[in-house]
Parts: sequence; C-alpha cells; structure tokens
Amino acid sequence: MSARFATVRVDDREMPAVVTERGVALVTDLVPDLEGDLVELIGSGRADEVAGVAASAAEAMFRDPVTAVFAPPYRRCRKLWGIGLNYVEHASDLTEQVPDEPASFLKGDHTIIGPGDPIPVPPQSQRTTAEAELGLVIGTECWNVEEEDALGYVFGVCTLLDQTAEDILERNPRFLTRSKNFPGFFSFGPEIVPTADLLSARGDLGDVEVSTVLNGEARRTNTVAQMRYDPAFLVSFHSKVMPLFPGDIISTGTPGAVQIRPGDVVECRIPGVGVLSNPVVAGTL
Repeated sequence: MSARFATVRVDDREMPAVVTERGVALVTDLVPDLEGDLVELIGSGRADEVAGVAASAAEAMFRDPVTAVFAPPYRRCRKLWGIGLNYVEHASDLTEQVPDEPASFLKGDHTIIGPGDPIPVPPQSQRTTAEAELGLVIGTECWNVEEEDALGYVFGVCTLLDQTAEDILERNPRFLTRSKNFPGFFSFGPEIVPTADLLSARGDLGDVEVSTVLNGEARRTNTVAQMRYDPAFLVSFHSKVMPLFPGDIISTGTPGAVQIRPGDVVECRIPGVGVLSNPVVAGTL
C-alpha cells in the first residue's frame, strides 16, 4: 500500500498523518516545516514530497495504526457538495426519475464528524437516514474544467456517510438544505486515498464498489459504473457552477439509504478505500 493521508488525535490535538504499510507517521515528524491541517497540506502541492519522505523514514517515526485514534481528515473546508439520486437503481427505489442534470446540494462543514464519532438523530426528525458514498477530495483549484481533465484536479477519494432527515425533506423538496444540515450529518475518513494510487490498483473508478452497511449487514451495494453521472462529469459540472478549492468534497451519491436509530452502527465500505463506521445516538435540542 502506498501512502494515504489522515488525521490522528495526539494529546488532545488533531494532527495530519501519513498511513503506509509500516504504520502511521505524523506529517510534522516527517517534514517539520509543514504545519497546519490536511487541507493546507493538500493545497500546498507537497503531498508527494511527504509520501516520499515516509517511504525512506526510520521505523521509529511510525506508530501502530491499531493504537491510532483517527479524527475526520479535516474539519474546515470551503464546500461540501452532495449529489442526490445518482445511482439509477437508488432512484427507482424512491420511484423518482434520475434528473437530466445532477441533483446537487451544499452542506456546511459544521456537519463534519469522523470515524467512531456518534451520529445524533435530531429530535426534529422521526426518520433519519444514512447513505454510504464515495467522496472526491479536490486537490487543485479548478474552474470551468472539461470532463477529460477533471480527475486531474482530484487529490483523492474517501469513504463517507451522508445523513438526511428524510421526513423533513418529504414535507417539501424546498426543505432539502434543512434536512441535510444537522450536526453530525457528514462523516468521512479515516483515510484519503490518492486518486492515482486507487486507479493504479483498480484500473478504473467504475469498478469501485460502495456498500451501505447497517449493524454489520450490507443493505445496498453498487459500483461507480452504475452512476448516472460519473466522478469526472461531476467535477467538471460543478466547476462550471463555482470554483472548487483544495479540500472541497463532492459526495457522489449512494447505492441506497438506511434508516438509522439510536443504538445502530452504520458503515460505508469501499474495498481499496476503507471502512468508515459510526454509532448512532439520540440527539438533543
């Protein structure tokens, strides 16, 4: 496995890290002048440098990933784009037609949580759902890019869980922003896999498989090839709406949602990318 990127908790601090087959190493231990969070590292264009240093670093630099406590890769970014109804089969489950253009929405970064953090079911909702999705992490500012160039602007991919207060949304489709923006409604991590590494291992993003898992049972699984709008198209399309910046994330849609209740554990599983798991708890006002 080549270098992946994450953030780990160390002495009540959240610090960017590199994850390799040798273990977990802090970025500042490898390259001391690289301070700041993972968004700053991604935007600096020095991720390859960090990976190179990690490849030749002493064993003492690394800690056992089993003992590492992973946080969300970062907590602040410019934009979180969500894509609805992007798998044809999921749209048919909801008796809805796949839109002629991507059905997208924005979430605030106050919704961000990481691996193992609780997803609160808000008391305002009687039916909250979770959706496993492949996330695209933007690496380079892009504006008006064409589809054939779009993946060159993607730093990496990640597992994520997108939550919805579905009963609120069903009252009126104009309630989409409210239904998507409760705290804890966007979990991602534990690692970001560089796009080039994933493509080298898988050959094609279309072969990547995404599963929504509830209490250990895979409820819905599908491949990226079954998306109506593939990742390159999504990046190009949204770059023609507004600029995309390093750290921005596009969550590409789900093969299927599951209702979540306090006591549940929900997961996103993507072979070659990772497993993201979050417990579900009752939220409070």
